[in-house]
Amino acid sequence: MKTIVIGVSGGIACYKAVEIVNQLKKDGYNVEVIMTKSAQEFVTPLTFKTMSHNPVVTDMFDPVREWDSKHIDLAKAADLFVIVPATANIIGKIASGIADDMLTTTVMAARSPVLIFPAMNTFMYENPIVQDNIEKLKKLGYNVYETAEGDLACGDFGKGKLLPWEEIVKIIEEFKR
Repeated sequence: MKTIVIGVSGGIACYKAVEIVNQLKKDGYNVEVIMTKSAQEFVTPLTFKTMSHNPVVTDMFDPVREWDSKHIDLAKAADLFVIVPATANIIGKIASGIADDMLTTTVMAARSPVLIFPAMNTFMYENPIVQDNIEKLKKLGYNVYETAEGDLACGDFGKGKLLPWEEIVKIIEEFKR
């Protein structure tokens, strides 16, 4: 069974990651989920645990254990690493090599292909710094996908909308072939 690690960062679109995890699990993948603290403000870890049938990793340090290398274990286990949604913050951290939480630390250790699906307000998405970070990630071998255009949670219309979850699942499954 192929293992897909899903990294969920904190944007309103993270609720769509629940459908992605659910569908991948139904399609026979072992799905491991890492959530940033901000993502947990939108969707609870219990939701992802229920859909993935696996514990959700939310913190670098497990208070029950004295030593934990879960980020390395997940990086080694991943046949594919997917970040959805990828906020401007998480894109900037990865592009800059910042590893200060479980998601960024794990992606820095990943040796599998990494797929990044951005989602943010149009003004953020079109910001030259964000676009430079996206280009840098592409040059480094990360697979960064375009956003959709449409109605955004803030009430604006434009680029920055997360691709439909069904399309993301299709991309993931085609990538795994």
